[in-house]
Amino acid sequence: MTSTPSPDVRRLAGGWAVLLGAWLMFAGAAQAANLEAGPGEPWWAHVGAAALLWLHIGGGTLGMISGAAALTFKKGARLHRLAGTVFFAAMFVTYLIGAGVAPFLEEGQRPNLVAGIMALYLLVTGWRTARQRETKAGIAEMAGLGIALAIAGTGAVFMQMGAASPTGTIDGSPPQAFILFTVAGVLAAGGELNVLLRRGISGTARIVRHLWRMCFSLFIASGSFFLGQMQVLPDVLRNSAFPFVAAFAPLLVMLFWLVWVRTGWRRRKTAAA
Repeated sequence: MTSTPSPDVRRLAGGWAVLLGAWLMFAGAAQAANLEAGPGEPWWAHVGAAALLWLHIGGGTLGMISGAAALTFKKGARLHRLAGTVFFAAMFVTYLIGAGVAPFLEEGQRPNLVAGIMALYLLVTGWRTARQRETKAGIAEMAGLGIALAIAGTGAVFMQMGAASPTGTIDGSPPQAFILFTVAGVLAAGGELNVLLRRGISGTARIVRHLWRMCFSLFIASGSFFLGQMQVLPDVLRNSAFPFVAAFAPLLVMLFWLVWVRTGWRRRKTAAA
């Protein structure tokens, strides 16, 4: 007897199919430093590349706003769930376009490709965890373990390649930047292994898994914008500590909520005893 995919899974698969089709249709024509079609490309390639560019920018903007809102609202409340859903949908589009288009651009995009895959993986697994009362071990967790280990390994390889490169970088990124890949990959792999060995998690462990994955995914977006696109900020902000504070804010908020969840669990356990 076969099981029927849930509506959430069907919607997610549909989103993948639509965006993958757009990627295959338009991204190949965008052989440029940025996401834009070349002078000799047909009109539909220009329209498609522009659409992907603005979907990427608009999705990232909406995602960061809704992600900040989700961190502000009471956890589990209606507004929190609504903001989280908007965050997932917006960043899903943004990360999928970013990771899908990166291999087609002329300038080196290897760090952006891996960062997009990592952000997308954390986003999907964090959202999936929130949709379940109990995260059970299965094929998704086994696949997640493989992806997480690949991300961690890629980070280690990039650090070595950057250190040995004449420029001291990988496509303009210093070796230190890839510590993020390795740390996030190892943490994520440990989380998948924990689910597999325990055959599932629930309660506080499930909340922690959801919380850190969504926050880390938001941090990738905030870091990419506030540190990677500082030229779009006004001089007064660019020459201050604001970009660094804004970029790392999701990690700081994540640490606060992780402590809150852990200590709150202990308080409830003590009160019940």
